Amino acid sequence: MRTGASSHGNSKTDSARGLTPAVDDTIAWLRDRPYYEGQIIDERTVPGRAATTADCDLDSRLAGVLEEAGVTDLYAHQTAAIDAVRGGDDVVLATETASGKSLAYTVPAFERALDRRATTLYIAPQVALINDQTETLSDLAQGLGFASGVSVAQYTGRQSKSEKAAIRERQPTVLLTTPDMLHYGVLPHAHRLWDWFFERLETVVIDEVHGYRGIFGSHVSLVMRRLARVAERFDSDPEWVCCSATIGNPVDHAATVTGQPDDSFALVDEDTSASGPRHWLLWNPPEYDGGEGWDSGRRKSSHVETKRLFVDLVERGLQTVVFAGSRQTAERYAGDSADELRSRGHHDLADGVGAYQAALTNEKRRELEDRLQSGDLRGVWSTSALELGVDVGGLDAVLIDGYPGTRMRAFQQAGRAGRGTDPALVALVGGEDQLDQYVLCNPATLFEKPAEQAVTNPENDQLLPDHVLAAAGENWLSANDDRHFGPSFPDVVADLEAADELERRSTAQGIRWTSNGRPHHDMSLRTVDDREVKLVAKGDVIARLPFEDALRDAHPGAIYHHQGRRYEVTDLDLSTGVARLDRTWADYYTRVLHDKTITVEADLRERPLPTREDVPVRFASVTMRKRITGYERRDGSSGETLGQRPLDLPETSLETKAMYYTVPENLQRDILAGEYGGESTADAATGDGAPDGDFPGAIHAAEHAMISMFPFEYLCDRGDIGGLSTPLHPHTGAPTIFIYDGYPGGIGLNRAAYHDVAPLMETTLSMLRSCDCESGCPACVQSPHCGNANDPLDKHGAVHLLDGLTSL
Repeated sequence: MRTGASSHGNSKTDSARGLTPAVDDTIAWLRDRPYYEGQIIDERTVPGRAATTADCDLDSRLAGVLEEAGVTDLYAHQTAAIDAVRGGDDVVLATETASGKSLAYTVPAFERALDRRATTLYIAPQVALINDQTETLSDLAQGLGFASGVSVAQYTGRQSKSEKAAIRERQPTVLLTTPDMLHYGVLPHAHRLWDWFFERLETVVIDEVHGYRGIFGSHVSLVMRRLARVAERFDSDPEWVCCSATIGNPVDHAATVTGQPDDSFALVDEDTSASGPRHWLLWNPPEYDGGEGWDSGRRKSSHVETKRLFVDLVERGLQTVVFAGSRQTAERYAGDSADELRSRGHHDLADGVGAYQAALTNEKRRELEDRLQSGDLRGVWSTSALELGVDVGGLDAVLIDGYPGTRMRAFQQAGRAGRGTDPALVALVGGEDQLDQYVLCNPATLFEKPAEQAVTNPENDQLLPDHVLAAAGENWLSANDDRHFGPSFPDVVADLEAADELERRSTAQGIRWTSNGRPHHDMSLRTVDDREVKLVAKGDVIARLPFEDALRDAHPGAIYHHQGRRYEVTDLDLSTGVARLDRTWADYYTRVLHDKTITVEADLRERPLPTREDVPVRFASVTMRKRITGYERRDGSSGETLGQRPLDLPETSLETKAMYYTVPENLQRDILAGEYGGESTADAATGDGAPDGDFPGAIHAAEHAMISMFPFEYLCDRGDIGGLSTPLHPHTGAPTIFIYDGYPGGIGLNRAAYHDVAPLMETTLSMLRSCDCESGCPACVQSPHCGNANDPLDKHGAVHLLDGLTSL
């Protein structure tokens, strides 16, 4: 919307804005602080742009309501998307945050409802986003009047049974829901309760489609195929409108998520909305001084530096959001920031600091959103939960605590500040690991490299059977349902029939299968393990964690942060699913140690490495087994290891997909002999090392480095990928490096990397060479997720290995 954004979102008072210092003044003030000296390593302004509008013929009633809402013109990209939908095309609209994507589906949805009471299904991944869109669309529908026939309702898990019944009785023309509620509450009852809706269904909107990746995206892709089946049953053929952030493969990803053909989509990706300039600061925390054991690239915590910057900005009157990488970080440093403001005498500002993350209650999240919109909340530490298009007003500054893993996410988070044409301040405070330091040392990769590709896997063999079974409960299966569920569909049906979960019937239309139950509530779209552990403090349940997260974050002795308070886990009872916590003032944090093994169950594909014909690269089904063996206590400020404690926790296993390759003998001999490009290990390092190379350390370092660069090529989080390196694996009889998807059945990442492994190796090698440390540091080969405490590691051996694999 060109002028409508302020009408529907930002309610911050003009007086509050008037107190905000100019961005240029703020940057100059930051540069003048002696404690920030040398930390701003790059500054650049992404210029704003003027709007480009285009004529769009609208129904006079709809045009009048939009004008009352302040929308007098449409951006050219909005008009292009509207025309494509009107013409019967599916559409991918891939433009920036706050570019008015919602109007591109609102106009067709309302036009169709006005003309023939056609229905629209809007799907978003978060209830907070649905609340925001419901409010905006309801205001427009009310402006049209009751007689228009246009009505809006949301259908989520927050409503009571009677409220849901009333919604169905009212028969809204625009229904907003989550993939979860579509799965649990709509599709299973399509013929009995929702026939009126599907008979008139003409538009399906999938908002934030780029977010449907990983295990959640794989589940949602299968739900969308079930939705298409149900629509077919009612002779409906809706247009699919997918709204996305800027990604490298918008059409391919939308087609994968929806199950629709690639060539059915029209792509609209030229953003013609007005935007203000964004002033970017790339910020690198200082290295620790030598003599403290931190002379190998170790840097002060990005969290600590971000906290100081956050407090300074809030104190200067800038409403600021920090995006942190975990809920524990958000909770801990929101509390620390409030404490710091109180110590400076700003008790009112301290009360205006909060933490926003998905584990909060619905009421608490809504309260924080309202306080952000009103300007009462002056600063917030958030996880990615606030990254999506929830309207929280025009924030003055965004701080990104650690590179978020992908350029798409960095710019998505930056888009939360300076909506409209207001200037915005964005500071990316780097962590000490590989991706962060690579971006900070090579800023052009952030601003000039193409966006990453989004990947999801609707062919996941561990998810598909449950969705096929669910589909059978929604509408009888037939042999041609392989159109929706892929080539493995007949085998899945045969297995389910053999297990007495599907029943075969002969009909006039041929063989059909029906489900013997309703399995929908037996599976969660968000996780692959429904087991939960309750975290209990003084008799109150303060949070719930998935089972494997609890093993990592709530083991005995773990330090757990919640709502600004620090707890120590005193007991973990897995039989009852309860972890007991006590308050603590410990000034350290904890990190687990583990042992892993990988078994290759089946090699699925093999190809030679393009640069080394003698090195086979394989894509395989594997089982990874892991046992947490202990944990480290680390200093809260420096990260220095203070000690280790053993743990006795159960082994977990993961059946997934992996890419792996073996190390050729000549490279192994070079590394064992310490011969790196004609130099010995000692020459390659500091000149006084041992004469022999550390081969296990070399392959371990190469594994870490390749994993760290995955998010540079694909839209994923570091935690989506795992790895294992071994000098001798029983399946290959050779040194082997495995990289695997961190979810059951695989999520498509290593399937993609199997085809592009050489470019991934080259990018990894570039990262290693750009790091000027001597023997390996967190900016190149050390990993914060390593279960072996980053031992052994040999950076120079890894460089020699990857150079030998990629050199033609």
